Amino acid sequence: MAVTQASLWFVVLLVVVALLFDFMNGFHDAANSIATVVSTGVLKPGQAVVFAAFFNVMAIFVFHLSVAATVGKGIVDTGVVDVHVVFGALAGAIAWNFITWWYGIPSSSSHALIGGIAGAVIVKAGAGALVAEGIWKTVIFIFVSPVLGFILGSLMMVVVSNIFRASRPSKVDKWFRRLQLVSAGAYSLGHGGNDSQKTIGMIWMLLIATGYVAAGDTAPPIWVIAACYTAMGLGTMFGGWRIVKTMGQKITKLKPVGGFCAETGGALTLFLATGLGIPVSTTHTITGAIVGVGSTHRMSAVRWGVAGNIVWAWIFTIPASAFVAAIAYWVSLKIF
Repeated sequence: MAVTQASLWFVVLLVVVALLFDFMNGFHDAANSIATVVSTGVLKPGQAVVFAAFFNVMAIFVFHLSVAATVGKGIVDTGVVDVHVVFGALAGAIAWNFITWWYGIPSSSSHALIGGIAGAVIVKAGAGALVAEGIWKTVIFIFVSPVLGFILGSLMMVVVSNIFRASRPSKVDKWFRRLQLVSAGAYSLGHGGNDSQKTIGMIWMLLIATGYVAAGDTAPPIWVIAACYTAMGLGTMFGGWRIVKTMGQKITKLKPVGGFCAETGGALTLFLATGLGIPVSTTHTITGAIVGVGSTHRMSAVRWGVAGNIVWAWIFTIPASAFVAAIAYWVSLKIF
């Protein structure tokens, strides 16, 4: 595809907007990484965001670009993608992220982006332009990731409780205040590895569509990778404080041992999904793990009304962002 000077500036603008989305992703999802470690008092908020941001960026050295490949080439037919599709997708995702952040709802930035891509593409070329395999595995993991987080979080809590049942509570608390730094670091590593790659895939898709990168290339340019991981880390450093309280206290009350189990269960889920190249929601994952930990004490320890409101937000994320993306795609055609 030939690129004119005018479209070059549009491409540059869209790359900047994509990095803004990545920053918002880190900002919006900072609570996923730090809510438990802040609510248990292991780290102060300022320390926690710097800690989480560091591991977000370090994920660049740990994970292969499997998720980026899924988003960049495995969600829609790349031949359909153009600058207007990318604009619509980003507008839909950013709008939904802002709305849910404003109301303190821990929704999925990942699924907002997938919904945005799908909405813009359907308006342009119909549902046939979607890649069924990529869409279905993303949709399936809307349910799998929180369930797996729930199972692993609750299993970790049961195992740890049995191992330390004869120990003094003060001693257990002391140990797990230290161990929670390990689990929080692991979760932040998984968060950076899965979520940064979604924006990498988005920019990769844009560069392929505009002819700056060959469709046959096996990896995006290095600058795209470095920029996306950095933007994610910076977003996390600023932190989405409205969501921290919901994640850290409103769902269930956590102690350091519970925070450790929830983060470890969530981290294992994210490592698995990233290895398989599946763009999952870090929000869904840690919420499931927190609920799993709380339910091991007693079912009433979980505030199911709050959890239910979060689930409704999950259900609406993809169609809501798709709707906004469809409108943004149409506006882009008229303006640019």
